[in-house]
Amino acid sequence: MFQEILKRAVSLRASDIHLKVGKKPVVRASKKLKILEDFPQIDQRIMNEFLREVLSKSKKKQQELIEEGQTDLSYSLPGVGRFRVNVFRQRGTYAMALRYIPYEVPKFSALSLPPVILKETLNSTKGLILVTGPTGSGKSTTLASLINEINQRLERVIITIEDPIEFLHRDIKSYVVQREVGMDTESFAKGLRAALREDPDIILVGEIRDPETAKIALQAAETGHLVLSTLHTLDAKETVNRIVGMFNLEVREQIRLQLASVLVMIVSQRLLPKLGGGMVPAVEILVNKGAIKEALLDPNRLDEIPQLLERGKASYQTQTFDQHLEELYRAGKIDMDTALLYASKPGDLEMKLKGISF
Repeated sequence: MFQEILKRAVSLRASDIHLKVGKKPVVRASKKLKILEDFPQIDQRIMNEFLREVLSKSKKKQQELIEEGQTDLSYSLPGVGRFRVNVFRQRGTYAMALRYIPYEVPKFSALSLPPVILKETLNSTKGLILVTGPTGSGKSTTLASLINEINQRLERVIITIEDPIEFLHRDIKSYVVQREVGMDTESFAKGLRAALREDPDIILVGEIRDPETAKIALQAAETGHLVLSTLHTLDAKETVNRIVGMFNLEVREQIRLQLASVLVMIVSQRLLPKLGGGMVPAVEILVNKGAIKEALLDPNRLDEIPQLLERGKASYQTQTFDQHLEELYRAGKIDMDTALLYASKPGDLEMKLKGISF
């Protein structure tokens, strides 16, 4: 039954599948929840079968689930796709949340993302590129598509450190090594530190979660590597503050200067319901050039970042969320309610959309 549920979810173009005892399977498609009514309610016996299916190949993950109450891993269903799986305890029983990952890495051109993101990535031989946003905003897909574009165009040694491995990359022009936290390395920090001794040109770190990982990522970017990673932050300004705020007060100034010198770009994204069905990304883009670079060097000017992104659109293709929301609305991709719901300054955006100038 487990595989049949996954097949049905994929046929419905669901992004996520939710399974728990006492409830029929639930999927999320285009951000809407749907109960799979033609499947039975999951009882303890059925859930045990599901657990055996996903955990049978890893005693370490079984032990982690028992000791910690949750574990992350990947599951592959031939001919259908891969799934990122989180198994966890809730109300004394086990439950699962699965995220669908296609076998084929999406082409960058199919993601409706601004071309400057790919341009800056391909033109950078070193530095730090951050893709940020809430859970389910497409960060992993964006990074995978960028790695795929590099792989198809450039000869590079690429090392990824993921938890778990999501999209699979085969060697094309580049040489790609993919390591999974908990299976191939103990942590992001240890995997990243080891990667520096493995002759990489490009390092992808699934997520910067702690100061140790952040520090090594900055050092790697400083010493001639291109580092790509994610954070769960909503916009560029919050991303800068989050990284600096990971560290003790006495070293924050040093970290801020280091970040300002190595940062290439911050891409912050949210997925919005698209008119006619499906999803479309709204993106804020910081490219670390010109006045923006000067502002990053001065802690008293961080509040200027949104205005600088807005002004830098013509020169550097930077943009704020609200600028992109206005573009998406005028292109007929989202309605006004959606634009205002996701806006940073809904009052200002509403006046612009209604043609009221300031």
